[in-house]
Amino acid sequence: MNSLKMGILRYSRAMRTHQPYKHIKPFALILWIFGTLSTCAHGQSSSPTALYQRSLAATCANCHGTDGKGVPNGGMPLINHLSKKQMLEQLLAYKAGTKAGTIMPQLCKGYTDEQLAAIAQELGSHE
Repeated sequence: MNSLKMGILRYSRAMRTHQPYKHIKPFALILWIFGTLSTCAHGQSSSPTALYQRSLAATCANCHGTDGKGVPNGGMPLINHLSKKQMLEQLLAYKAGTKAGTIMPQLCKGYTDEQLAAIAQELGSHE
């Protein structure tokens, strides 16, 4: 038998006898798992709506950079200076076809007016 097969056999025997949590009662383990999960969830945003709005706005980062800051002279408009109202007006104009653009008219047509408002709320400058 070659050394690889011998190693695999030794490892599989060791794993069958290895029981790292044998000393922990199942109930205590369940409490520990739920405690850990609740601690992780507590660190996240308190509102599913806020998470949803942030995820909508995150799609803009693909072209406009994180938080609309982009790359100066990178070819994409910087949007971080727009107010919430200005941003929403432009997004709705793209959607209606009254503002020309390369890809923004097509992208905006994929969102509802409420979703565009959420994006403007998230990315518009907070004056």
